[in-house]
Amino acid sequence: MLYRFLALSGFLLFAGTYAFATADSAAIDGKAFVKHIQVLASDEFEGRKPGTVGEEKTVQYLKSEFQKMGLKPGNGKSYFQDVPMVTIASRPAGPLVLKGQNGTVSLTNLTDFVATTPHVQDQVKITDSELVFVGYGIVAPEYNWNDYAGLDVKGKTVVVMVNDPGLIDSTLFKGNTMTYYGRWTYKYEEAARQGAAGVLIVHESKAASYGWSVIRSSFSKSKLYLQTADGNRSKAVMEGWITLDAAKNLFKLSGVSPELFREAGTRGFKAVPLGITTSLVITNQITKSTSRNVLALLPGTDRRNEYIIYSSHWDHLGKGEAIKGDSIYNGASDNASGTAALLELAETFVKLKKKPSRSILFLAVTAEEQGLLGSEYYATHPVFPLNKTVANINMDAFHPVGRTKDVVIVGRGQSDLEDYAAAAASKQGRTIRGDFNPSAGSYFRSDHFNFAKVGVPALYLKTGVNSVKNGEAWGRAQLEEYNLNRYHAPSDEYSSSWDLSGILEDMQLLFDVGYRLSNESTFPGWKPGSEFKAVREKGPAKK
Repeated sequence: MLYRFLALSGFLLFAGTYAFATADSAAIDGKAFVKHIQVLASDEFEGRKPGTVGEEKTVQYLKSEFQKMGLKPGNGKSYFQDVPMVTIASRPAGPLVLKGQNGTVSLTNLTDFVATTPHVQDQVKITDSELVFVGYGIVAPEYNWNDYAGLDVKGKTVVVMVNDPGLIDSTLFKGNTMTYYGRWTYKYEEAARQGAAGVLIVHESKAASYGWSVIRSSFSKSKLYLQTADGNRSKAVMEGWITLDAAKNLFKLSGVSPELFREAGTRGFKAVPLGITTSLVITNQITKSTSRNVLALLPGTDRRNEYIIYSSHWDHLGKGEAIKGDSIYNGASDNASGTAALLELAETFVKLKKKPSRSILFLAVTAEEQGLLGSEYYATHPVFPLNKTVANINMDAFHPVGRTKDVVIVGRGQSDLEDYAAAAASKQGRTIRGDFNPSAGSYFRSDHFNFAKVGVPALYLKTGVNSVKNGEAWGRAQLEEYNLNRYHAPSDEYSSSWDLSGILEDMQLLFDVGYRLSNESTFPGWKPGSEFKAVREKGPAKK
């Protein structure tokens, strides 16, 4: 093999052997990285779906690798944290019937509406529940916005819009960068806090960043939730979506103007009772199970009671519909690559001559593909105190496109960790950039988000697109090809043709960020305007 030697600021990249030399002689070993991906993404691991043989093989492999490195169990005497989950297959018993003074409209399941219930019981009912249009369904004091002001929605069904007002008025919220207030998960959470019995989100492809087919596909399957003491009764009884056409028909039946959609994005908008009632029966099939997070700890020296968490999700989709004769969804990029990186970074820290002052927790979480459940469980049942957790650095789906001149910070503008990443990128002669489609809310779609929700600054980088060798247009085309043809498909498999040099450079950057944090005494914070800043400042994650 011919070896290319590329000089980079602060270290050398040996493109044939994939090794990085760090300032203190620790090195990221590309050979081991490849081996980890090949094992985790092999057919033997059956797509790593929680609750399958693939899970058992995966978590045992991770435990064994951490043990070989000499890392301590991260949960007392165990490398595992049990994550109790419940699978609910919800089926609406008939159409969603809307009744008003001007008549009745019936909406067809999956075509016009979808609905499920998170309540762990065999059957739930919504009976003659009044519908109220509450605009975007947002309560955001820092933006002087409250769609529920003066409103009592207890027992009622709220109709809300997806995304936030910044999508249509750049002077509001963060403009076309979606805040968490725009995510569908927030809409459900806020409606439940307000006491609503049901929530119906109005779907619109641009605002949601995906078509109705995605909603339909998701709601046609069972859903996975964390088990809770109250059987999820703190959530709304019914959570669902309706198509934009169905919402327009609803407004027509109510006698209100579709101009309400536009008016909902103006400051001072007041909720509108629709004079419509609805009823629905939902039946459930319920299955309880337990999955596992995998945790390994490198204790710090003189600040060992403060923690930096590197995370990745080990799970993928398991076996499914065969495509071109292949039914195993191996998930090589998503997320064998991130999990392999977690192992590589762990070994790099272990080999350091100067051990970090703070402790490092390497956390491989379950059920990301089912709704970020493993990270949610850790964030709400932390092994180590959140007020002593310095930061989370998350790795999810690296792309093997070679070295790039840039690196993408997902949700740019959130925390001080971005400044650390920018400094590390500068050492490599690279620049940082934000999301290509900030209105899609990608910051809320991987495991770092659950740490952000509890106030812990969280960093999530994605592979850049401005290829050193082939330019930006080529890089964007590679990303688009992956999203169209291999994302969540059996074809997401490891190939010996992968150019890993860029991934290893990304890993070096993330190592530099964590190592710098591990030897500081200060805590990074949230930037002004972040919706998570207040959470950190008021506790429990406050230093």
